[in-house]
Amino acid sequence: MDEEIIKKLLQKKEYYNYLKENSEWVKVLKRNKYRYKDFESFIKKKYKLRTQDKVSGALDKMSVLSEVLSSLK
Repeated sequence: MDEEIIKKLLQKKEYYNYLKENSEWVKVLKRNKYRYKDFESFIKKKYKLRTQDKVSGALDKMSVLSEVLSSLK
């Protein structure tokens, strides 16, 4: 595997932990270092690290809080 890819993987704990548990991406990254962006997108989607996931989570929390406050009135 390319040294640059290894450094990137070690900097992000979620990426490294996923690779330890699921080796299919290790094979892909060893064969083609340009698939790192695909791997990164996959992990962000799986662990809900994308911006849209964070916004959605915040909106859900505000909705629940609003319902709780309205039920207290």
